Amino acid sequence: MRFGMFVPQGWRHDLVGIEPARYWEAMQEVAAHADREDAPWESIWVYDHLHTVPKPSDTEPTFEAWSLMNAFAVSTSRVRLGQMCTCMGYRNPGMLAKQAATADVISGGRVEMGIGAGWYEHEFRAYGYGFPDVKERLARLREGVEVLHQAFTTGRADFAGEYYAFDGAIFQPMPAQAGGIPIWVAGGGEQVTLRIAAKRADYTNFWGSLDEFAHKSEVLRGHCERIGRDFGSITRSSNFNTVIGTDASDVERRLAAIEARVAPELGPEVTARYLADFHAPSALVGTVDEVVAKLQAAKELGLGYAIHYWPEAAHDRSGIELFEQEVVPQLR
Repeated sequence: MRFGMFVPQGWRHDLVGIEPARYWEAMQEVAAHADREDAPWESIWVYDHLHTVPKPSDTEPTFEAWSLMNAFAVSTSRVRLGQMCTCMGYRNPGMLAKQAATADVISGGRVEMGIGAGWYEHEFRAYGYGFPDVKERLARLREGVEVLHQAFTTGRADFAGEYYAFDGAIFQPMPAQAGGIPIWVAGGGEQVTLRIAAKRADYTNFWGSLDEFAHKSEVLRGHCERIGRDFGSITRSSNFNTVIGTDASDVERRLAAIEARVAPELGPEVTARYLADFHAPSALVGTVDEVVAKLQAAKELGLGYAIHYWPEAAHDRSGIELFEQEVVPQLR
């Protein structure tokens, strides 16, 4: 199993309590921890969002994903750089391809291209994008992925779709990576998203219960078989909200510290919704043995890449260090 981790960027209220002048320092410290030569982290990730969750905040930041890609491109040297995931609805796919190739060159060929249809209605509307229905958002995703593929692999795009059109668009510089930037198609929609993934994805990203993961994997396999794609050539990944402790009381202590930090900003009702993400069946919250058991079960179902969100990361990295020392050796 391979491992990635999210860098706090404010979107999930993970920079609460940090002075604004130290935001970048806090993010960079986490990135530098992951970038260590002996660290098990293959990649660092950010979210592509514009307003905080679970409620938009006028006081807490959400740093823009592709600006961070370029910042981390020059401030790190080893880890790969991803977004989970870029919203197709926020950028023209040609401009997105240009941004991604630029970041790839700056980083020396370390960019991953995470892409999805988008879902956060509040920020869609607030930024003037409207909020197209699911059918249109998925159609834009399908067309946009084709444009990205052309741009990354040929340096040009000629495409006439319902929503996007390119006539001899030139993409220079091309990505530094031979064969282009790897494409991660995020989402588990069985009729459209996984079909797009079967055609163009190097990686997928979806989760749920173990049974849901197994089911969606078989749906993906079926789409691959229908077009003659090797199912095994696609690495399946999932994101995990992760809190790990040495024992049950340590886990509870960590959860209580997270609650105490965000509650003054969010209020009791929204804090309860925030904490629900860490009690959901898909969360990775528990002792070392519990976390290993859950990841091992997912690995046996074909999970090849686990990407971890640490709500504590900007404030306390001891949980990350515990994971590195006690969990990773049992799964690699």
